[in-house]
Amino acid sequence: MTTFPFSAVLGMDDMRLALLLNAVSPAIGGVLVRGEKGTAKSTAVRALAALLPPVDQVAGCRFHCDPAAPDPGCPDGPHPAGVVAERRPARLVELPVGAAEDRVVGSLDLEKALGAGVRAFEPGLLAAAHRGVLYVDEVNLLHDHLVDLLLDAAAMGRSHVEREGVSVSHAARFLLVGTMNPEEGELRPQLLDRFGLTVEVAASREPAIRAEVVRRRLAADADPAGFAARWAGPDAEIADRVAGARRRLGAVRLPDAALRQIAEVCAAFDVDGMRADIVTARTAIAHAAWHGRDRVGVEDVRAAARLALPHRRRRDPFDTPGLDEKLLDEALERAGDDDPDDDPPGGPDGGGPDGGPSGGGPGGGSGDEHPPGDANGPTGGGGPAGRDGHGATGGEAEARADGGDEPSAPQRDSDARAGSGPADGAGAAEPTDASDGEPRSGGQPVAVPVRGLKARLLTAPGVGDGVPGRRSRARTGHGRTTGARPPAGRPDALHLPATLRAAAPHQVDRGRRTGPLRLHPTDLREAVREGREGNLVLFLVDASGSMGARQRMSAVKGAVLALLTDAYQRRDKVAVVAFRGTGAQTLLPATSSVLAASARLADLPTGGRTPLAEGLLAAAELLRVERLRDPRRRPLVLVLTDGRATSGARPLDRAARAAAVLAATGAPCVVVDCESGPVRLGLAHRLATQLGGDHHPLDRVATDPLVGLTTARPAVPGTPAPGHAGSSPTVRSRSAA
Repeated sequence: MTTFPFSAVLGMDDMRLALLLNAVSPAIGGVLVRGEKGTAKSTAVRALAALLPPVDQVAGCRFHCDPAAPDPGCPDGPHPAGVVAERRPARLVELPVGAAEDRVVGSLDLEKALGAGVRAFEPGLLAAAHRGVLYVDEVNLLHDHLVDLLLDAAAMGRSHVEREGVSVSHAARFLLVGTMNPEEGELRPQLLDRFGLTVEVAASREPAIRAEVVRRRLAADADPAGFAARWAGPDAEIADRVAGARRRLGAVRLPDAALRQIAEVCAAFDVDGMRADIVTARTAIAHAAWHGRDRVGVEDVRAAARLALPHRRRRDPFDTPGLDEKLLDEALERAGDDDPDDDPPGGPDGGGPDGGPSGGGPGGGSGDEHPPGDANGPTGGGGPAGRDGHGATGGEAEARADGGDEPSAPQRDSDARAGSGPADGAGAAEPTDASDGEPRSGGQPVAVPVRGLKARLLTAPGVGDGVPGRRSRARTGHGRTTGARPPAGRPDALHLPATLRAAAPHQVDRGRRTGPLRLHPTDLREAVREGREGNLVLFLVDASGSMGARQRMSAVKGAVLALLTDAYQRRDKVAVVAFRGTGAQTLLPATSSVLAASARLADLPTGGRTPLAEGLLAAAELLRVERLRDPRRRPLVLVLTDGRATSGARPLDRAARAAAVLAATGAPCVVVDCESGPVRLGLAHRLATQLGGDHHPLDRVATDPLVGLTTARPAVPGTPAPGHAGSSPTVRSRSAA
């Protein structure tokens, strides 16, 4: 299969530079590429592997040991001196989103280990990626514990497998590249920080560049071999430059002046810990080696900071990664430049905006470097890219361009964003326009929660079987062991005592007199573990005119934002449905991105009548669709309303029938009563009874972080609802939950 050439990817200076710097120095810690769909993220990563120098390995070693310095702890070793070597291309290993832990780190042959006492280890993807590239597409959809495994191995250069008393360790040094679409959910800040560099990619809005992207993609599809041959020369030049930079890397000096600049920049951006300083230093050294310099200069520090710091400023789910380049320049000026002889920005090779490769040429070539016969458009290979925000890409049919070096809007510090207090009880900071510096998502204002406002823990009843998370009780692969069962396939986690008990009665029949225990596959038992799962939290928000009175919607937004933060921390999916006027609208389908939910919430209009029935039916339909897409994830419906129904004929009767439809889905419901004032009709309480769910006043849902509410216990007619005046709300401590 022919790979799309790396040098034919149009523009995307930041991404190309970050990938190449990691190829020069894998110690940087990998690259995270964030961007919208169809921007050739995957294409560029796959093309990179073809540029890496070939590797020599010990013949027959499943862990790809270097014959010049074999791993002394290799499970296939020890390898004697003078071992036979074989050369192979650098390998690209792709990790699928649904991969199990055994597939990632490797697995043990449990029958041989228990029965014969033989440590039979089957290598996983980490071993296969050793001395190559490990690529994780949609890394934000990967389970957190798997991301932790990848990042630990990338940082330490080794993979450790500890299972059932058997320990295996092997070398695992690779270039880690992850791609993600932020619309589908964000990585936790702790995981973001573990990636060495991050870049943002976006599509160009220049018709000429978009046309050239399509032209190249069509040419590659029509004649893959011929298209690759036309770009073989530029690709070979980049590969030679990578190999040369690797050789120069150890000789590059980091003077004290550059080190002070790195420290000043990291302090100015208030990043946590020291990882940012170390990664920035390593990146600056690799950048200098890439440009053939023997010492780090200010342009290397600046390029490194632009790639290493943006994602490390993100503190909560409502922050978007970004870097204020004016602040960066000020920090560099404060540190001073004690070396006036450094090369000017751009480097001696005349590279892209930050010395990276621009356009289609290797390492900063122009359109004149394109091989003859290529159908170049008016932009050629050196078309607009980088700071003008119009870099383009190639590699997918719908591939588009990247505004690589376009600086993100300055983000207001979290303390400053929390300055506006609640508007009404549990109110929210109202979204402001871009001039106020409010965080933005995809060009839209983002609502942010009031500082200190915490959501109580809402859980689904019973024990689920869903994806790992931190909300409701569930049978998962992690947690405390509660029992054992015969496995449906390969055991996920062996329950050793239960396995031995199952095998013991059959030892005589199997002819065992002495020696190892004789096991059959039918003896194996896997552990049943109970942990926590993530749920689908559906926010059904009443946006009618009555909700906009007396700034009530501000209080509703405050509660929803606190609940969104809680959903982010508990690894939930969220969805938002609003109803007003004559119908309901799905503002946000099920997603892991609470940032997208807050953006929809910021633009939520209010006014008109209250179509409660339509809202309840829309929620039921969304749950039906999501149950088909993700059947293991249990839902939790939060209805934020005052309970009024004023749209259509016989609105209250229609709302009661719609509530029965929603209740029939089996989804646990919580009605958050938004009614305020001295005179209350109690309609929200009646709705909770119809839904068979719980009822709680708005001001008691997002206040106390220490206690939680148990959901979905059917209300008994004639009894006070939990949370009402005169009754004791059903609560339990977080530890008990």
